Amino acid sequence: MGRVTVATRWPEARARRGIVASPHALASEAGVAILRRGGNAVDAAIAAAATVAVVYPHMNGVGGDNGWLIRDARRGTLSALNAAGRAAAAADLETYRARFGAAIPARGGPAALTVPGAVSGWWAAHRLSRDTLGSPIAWAALLEDAIARARDGFPPSPGQRRVTAATADLFGAAAPAELRPALWRVYHPALLARERFAQADLARTLAEIAAGGAEAFYRGPLARRVVAGAAAAGSPLALEDFAAHAADWVEPLRVPYRGGVAASLPPPTQGVAALAILALLEGFDLAALDEADWLHLVVEATKLAFEDRDRWLGDPAVVPVPVARCLDPARLAARRRRISRRAAMPAAAAPMDGDTIAIVAADAEGNAVSLIQSLYWEFGSGVLAGETGVILQNRGAFFALDPAHPNRLAPRKRTAHTLIPSMYLVDGRPRLVYGTMGGEGQPQTQAALLTRIVDRGLRPQAAVEAPRWLWGRTWGEASRSLRLEARFAPEVAASLRARGHDVSVVEAWSDLMGHAQVIRVDPDGFTAGSDPRADGAALGC
Repeated sequence: MGRVTVATRWPEARARRGIVASPHALASEAGVAILRRGGNAVDAAIAAAATVAVVYPHMNGVGGDNGWLIRDARRGTLSALNAAGRAAAAADLETYRARFGAAIPARGGPAALTVPGAVSGWWAAHRLSRDTLGSPIAWAALLEDAIARARDGFPPSPGQRRVTAATADLFGAAAPAELRPALWRVYHPALLARERFAQADLARTLAEIAAGGAEAFYRGPLARRVVAGAAAAGSPLALEDFAAHAADWVEPLRVPYRGGVAASLPPPTQGVAALAILALLEGFDLAALDEADWLHLVVEATKLAFEDRDRWLGDPAVVPVPVARCLDPARLAARRRRISRRAAMPAAAAPMDGDTIAIVAADAEGNAVSLIQSLYWEFGSGVLAGETGVILQNRGAFFALDPAHPNRLAPRKRTAHTLIPSMYLVDGRPRLVYGTMGGEGQPQTQAALLTRIVDRGLRPQAAVEAPRWLWGRTWGEASRSLRLEARFAPEVAASLRARGHDVSVVEAWSDLMGHAQVIRVDPDGFTAGSDPRADGAALGC
């Protein structure tokens, strides 16, 4: 990714009735508009998610997945929604091994091997809002802003320009010839010089979804057109795969933290790793530490949590995932003793890359939503499915082709997933609603946000803006380094190097560190922070 330039600090948002934070201001505006019309936080999140699928097409879209954490104030419950698509029935391990060897290609039809789950997530969340929360907002109204933005266009954001220009494997001279005509016609960087960026095909697709709901996308004429476009690019997806898809309501994972409870999604997402980091850190007095000591402990906890993630994470419907063991307090206490305050431990981590968006919303009734939505890599597989305007995700490229790996490819299986919407609750009520993009960095940025606010007393916007780090390895890199944004004091980097960390300093505001959003629920309203590394805003009413 390219360099992020931030000229001014973001203002901290405060509100009483409701609030939305997202990585694009137009998406936040769409969500707040729904709140003003009498909608709840779930409605606002759906509207923001549909709009951001239009105005941030490099990061997410109708052809991707999403995951949700929803606090239902009427029932006093916390629910998780897994709207990740499964592999095609024809996605056979041995066939892919014979064709591609050790790894699935990241681009093209073979990478577009999982059903897009995003629309099923929007629809399931809408049904909860309508049937349980009693929302007066109709389904079609939630997509009005997204349709208008796709049809009439919008000014391309700096982030869209920056990421599109940096995606050389799709828009450079070496881009696959079979992907160029369709993708370049709509998304080529040269087109972003225009005053308004429109996506007419996508507008028509969203209008069909608005009229017919999830049924239109997964089982109607639109589904047939998407599948035909996928098949023409070499995808194994079939109409039967779309028809069989449904989002699943699942039980969130929870761990105690500082008198409250941190919650995230269960496998196949890496929520178990995000929570393990926090459970390990609860054994330390983080408030008493200097910046270098605190950062060192978070990185060391990350290494231990990622060991378990990389060893076991997969689809629990297909392979056993020992979640209880990973989060067992006695085992975590024993693993915590491996952490030295003075020296970095050697560790390996598999790359979990991805470009994603996070949306958070809350309302005065006590409803709250954390939502993550993604195409996986920027522009996903690069396959634009016919004339539907749907870019298909390449999430399936993360499947392993090793027959012994828990995340090995199998028909109708979900791959291990980076998406982890999260909350921190006290006495059963949301205190912090948070999320970020960033693949490998999502658990790390979440740990930074939560510990900076809960342990170290930062306000939400300050916690989002504070310099961040990324430990691990991203695609195409052999080393597992600790990258620090240049705004950390030089003595922090020096202290970490002295402990054995392989430290590299990146730009002051880096896309590598993710685009975080956070809402703090206060007794008299809401305070929210939105990441200046993106193009978003926290807006309330």
